Amino acid sequence: QVIPGHEARSVEALCWAAGERLFGAGLGGDITEYDLARLCVARSVDGCGGPIWSMAVNGSGTQLAIGCEDGSVKLFHVVPGGIQFERNLDRRKGRILCLSWHPSDTHIVAGSIDTIRVLDVCSGQTLQRIMVNYHVQKVKRECIVWSIAFLSSGTVVTSDSFGRVQFWDWERGTLLESHTVSTSSVLSLAVSEKEDSIVVGTSTGATYQFQLLPVKMGSLEKRWVRTKPFQHHTHDVRAVAHSSTALISGGLDAQLVIRPLMEKMQKKGYDAVLRKFTFPHRRLVSCARKARLLLFQFSQHLELWRLGSTDETGKDGEVLPLCRMPEHLVQIKSKGPEHIYCSCVSPCGSWVAYCTASRFHLYRVQYEGDGVSIKKVPEVPKLLLPAYQLQFSSDSGSLFVASAQGSIHILQLLEPGGCKHLRTLQPPSGSPEAVYLLALSADRQWLAAVGGDWAIHIYNLKCFKHHCTVPMYSCAVTALAIHPLTNNLVIAYSDQQLFEFSIPKKEYTTWSRMVQNRGLHKVWLERDSPITHITFNPKKPSHILLHDVYMFCVLDKSLPLPDNSALLMNQSTLKQLPETARQRQLHAFKICKKFQPLLFADLLDENCLVMVERPIMDIKIQLPLPIQQKKFGT
Repeated sequence: QVIPGHEARSVEALCWAAGERLFGAGLGGDITEYDLARLCVARSVDGCGGPIWSMAVNGSGTQLAIGCEDGSVKLFHVVPGGIQFERNLDRRKGRILCLSWHPSDTHIVAGSIDTIRVLDVCSGQTLQRIMVNYHVQKVKRECIVWSIAFLSSGTVVTSDSFGRVQFWDWERGTLLESHTVSTSSVLSLAVSEKEDSIVVGTSTGATYQFQLLPVKMGSLEKRWVRTKPFQHHTHDVRAVAHSSTALISGGLDAQLVIRPLMEKMQKKGYDAVLRKFTFPHRRLVSCARKARLLLFQFSQHLELWRLGSTDETGKDGEVLPLCRMPEHLVQIKSKGPEHIYCSCVSPCGSWVAYCTASRFHLYRVQYEGDGVSIKKVPEVPKLLLPAYQLQFSSDSGSLFVASAQGSIHILQLLEPGGCKHLRTLQPPSGSPEAVYLLALSADRQWLAAVGGDWAIHIYNLKCFKHHCTVPMYSCAVTALAIHPLTNNLVIAYSDQQLFEFSIPKKEYTTWSRMVQNRGLHKVWLERDSPITHITFNPKKPSHILLHDVYMFCVLDKSLPLPDNSALLMNQSTLKQLPETARQRQLHAFKICKKFQPLLFADLLDENCLVMVERPIMDIKIQLPLPIQQKKFGT
């Protein structure tokens, strides 16, 4: 799930409070609570201290502390339906860059420039003030305390711009241990629940683990020891988290990395593999098949492109010369600071729709020779916003809008450029969750919708009634599509399982039951990237086309499933075998890993497939240069 951004709302801090309530704060000076069902801002409160640099919640989840630009630490009480200002703690000069509560909820430690302070929550007074650069001789530059943690033993852990991780006795104000881990800043720090392990992130892209270990075997005396260095990022590691079984880090290089702690793993499996996430698991590209157009969604604008074409043919792997180059037709800029939630182009290419948190926009696109004109539809129906996915019907006559509380709005598109609200579909039992995935049948009779509760509801569009619900599964749905000939619904789940559900018969198909009985290949199930799109080739009804970020797959239902002893990605091997041997080793999965990272793949016609790649280097060249590190021998 994604909560879209806002140009005027930076996020400097996030924390969970009162169970599953998510709060954020940033340089706009507001404390924001997010609605996790509707994936939008629920409410905001002014912190009244200028830009907010840090925020922390107490152990019971009932109080929020924020650190402000004006040097104040403010307490807010978490109440049903919002937060209430409680009091100001002792204010001193210097912005508060980091905060941490003592597990007993009686003290707060605040990190600033050159100093850390320990405050008493009851009296609001400063009990201890420690100069962190006092132990560095001939200091000519200020020391920024980037991150801080308060342990139950009374030890304060800090990370700073001098590349140090330091341990302090807060009552005496003395330094217990100091570890220099980098020649540049240590930006982030997180402590395990048992307080026996710490992970830190640096501005060189490295992360380090510290563990509390006995000085010698059998000794009761323990020391913090740097045990494991990891280099999974190229730029600043701005955020780290420490779960019971993994170290999690997020960097300026736009990567989220989950590094499992192998000593905590009982067996090999999905959780014991390193995970890297770069791209959001949602659709940012849509295709107008008939018009051969692609619509690209950015944070605050859309781009409509016409695909190029060629008259040549060639062998596998050859790059063909183009007789017509790709053409950038239109750029649509979204007004205001809100980011775009979702967008779509109709199959004929004549309609473009997109939605932000508070506005729904519909445009009529007309093509006159080589020219393109675009006109905004002036009066669109007032819908329950925001919308989470938009989907045009195959004849471009209707638009389906996935909305909050399980509802789907159906808009009828009118010539020469208008629309009217036709119907709203809702599950019979109601739902508090938003609908985030839609799938339409080619004959415009069936609609499948998935909400945040992972329930799949199927509607009959001939009578606008709820038809059935697919049996519940224990994982999230990542992609689904309806076969154009059989009206079977193919579903991909986040644990990589595949199901096929017959909509007319309201039951799983024979092939689906066979897949569940036999089981999918272990290499397929251990993939870390979810299926993001499913489509079909009407000329070959047994083929299912699906892809994730790292592979494109043609699943042939007419062939047997591979067992775990077989090679899953065997295409290059099969090419080298004679025909008789090839037939014996054929199986259902035909996988191509040539296109990476793959944002989108769809069938334009029976002979043409369009792929959209987003090379990682295109993103990295837009980032500031990483800190150069001297390497031995260079």
